[in-house]
Amino acid sequence: MPGNPAAAKPRRKGRHGVAVQQPEIPSTGHEWDGITEYDNPMPRWWLWTFYVTIVWAIGYVVAYPAIPLITGATQGLLGTDYRKEVTAEIERFDQANAEIQSRLASVELDAIPGDPDLMNYATNAGGAVFRTWCAQCHGSGAGGARGYPNLLDNDWLWGGSLEEVHTTIQHGIRDPQDGDTRYSEMPRFGRDELLEGEQIEQVVDYVLSLSDLPHDAASASEGEVVYQDNCSACHMEDGTGDRGQGAPNLVDAVWLYGSDAETVTRIVSDGPFGVMPAWTARLSEADIRAVATYVHGLGGGE
Repeated sequence: MPGNPAAAKPRRKGRHGVAVQQPEIPSTGHEWDGITEYDNPMPRWWLWTFYVTIVWAIGYVVAYPAIPLITGATQGLLGTDYRKEVTAEIERFDQANAEIQSRLASVELDAIPGDPDLMNYATNAGGAVFRTWCAQCHGSGAGGARGYPNLLDNDWLWGGSLEEVHTTIQHGIRDPQDGDTRYSEMPRFGRDELLEGEQIEQVVDYVLSLSDLPHDAASASEGEVVYQDNCSACHMEDGTGDRGQGAPNLVDAVWLYGSDAETVTRIVSDGPFGVMPAWTARLSEADIRAVATYVHGLGGGE
């Protein structure tokens, strides 16, 4: 191309040390910031590899399911159906575990830990169920997050025994679709004008004082009266809570939504209303028992 720079003619030493002139490599005409692009041909091995991949792709499209259509996909000459293969594999797996799943669903809950075969199966199957359905809220390691309970500690709003964990998974918490769901509701003291703003500040300081968190001592003293009149029926007079009502313990270091004054004020004012879905309609009884066993065995169960 006229006016385009050409590559320099490199020289290399021949067999006897005599310089050999290399063929001139033309430029593509592209130059940027003093860098010239030369028209070097692709290596032959690379081109042949590329051609082989094209032939392989065409052969795959002809032989196997590949091209999506409106209601399905081309099946290919071999008639392979991956959906049927997966379905068959799932059925084979279910048949292989049918006996132990039947045992798991029929024995008494407290008998599971004492049966090595059942315990081993429940722990492994329950772990799979947890990672599929529960990890989105409670975390893959079950450590929870703000607003989602940590399943590794000993702070259980509705009880941490195997039976209680099983019931919670079965019926959920405040699930409107389950008539037997665990249910409690904290009043919205501020939004519903049950307490004045000053009273809310006082009771918040008192609640913070129960866990030795930063607070105003004078305000907390006034807040104790507000607490006993409005909160002790659920959280108990000493603040230790009531699992039967799902009322949290206020004297420990576990805070579901946070322990700063602003967060506690929001909770007292607006009232938290977390919902856990009931799993009876989505999981089999064997799966519910398996995941209950798994959660109970994580270390926080009682």
